[in-house]
Amino acid sequence: MSTTSSQPQNPTPKTLFMHQTPAAAGPTEGTKDEHTGLTKLPNGVVLDKDGKPCRLCTSAASWRSLTKQAKASPSSSSSSSSSTPASSTTSTSSPPPPKASPTAAASTAATAAAAAAASSTTLPTESQTQCPPDVEELGRSTWTLLHSMTAAYPARASPEQQTDMQSFLRLFGRLYPCWVCADDFRTWMAEPSGRNQPRLGGRSEFGTWMCEAHNAVNRKLGKREFDCRFWEERWRTGWKDGRCD
Repeated sequence: MSTTSSQPQNPTPKTLFMHQTPAAAGPTEGTKDEHTGLTKLPNGVVLDKDGKPCRLCTSAASWRSLTKQAKASPSSSSSSSSSTPASSTTSTSSPPPPKASPTAAASTAATAAAAAAASSTTLPTESQTQCPPDVEELGRSTWTLLHSMTAAYPARASPEQQTDMQSFLRLFGRLYPCWVCADDFRTWMAEPSGRNQPRLGGRSEFGTWMCEAHNAVNRKLGKREFDCRFWEERWRTGWKDGRCD
């Protein structure tokens, strides 16, 4: 991908439903963002409606760049350097610790080694699985939920069931955590011709509609589209070749 000077500095990320316009540009050249203190936000960082960086609207890579840049900013380094003399003064004025016996020292070393070994095997897993989701992880989890809801939808839905699902989709388009994604979902459903209105008469047509919604996103992201004739095998019954048995 070309990186010429005409390229936007903060493009909208590849989200659940890609927004139609660059939703939240970073601060202009020479101005500081009031929430992060940075002169220029990293590429891909999307701002929330209140002007703060939106973690759920941003990829993990862009968020790491933002936090790394914030830690390296002059304000953070100056605060750390200003605190260093105080800590060193305190350490020099305090009395030296008592010497430990050889037995106690060996026990302490063994305990430290065991703790280090334990942390080296458990912390990476925890750091990978117990962090807030980025826009991509949130999107994948959301599609699993939405397709599973179509799989559990009745073959013939009653008027009440159709109304309930219509209400869910309307609220989903307003409450989804990635606000640019939510806006785009509502825009897609409100397409003027009416072709993207939810089809809720029964499982088959609802599942096909959801597959079409997913494919609309796949096209925007340059991904291969899914053949909607097979949505039930993928999300409800399992593939006929037995791979899911």
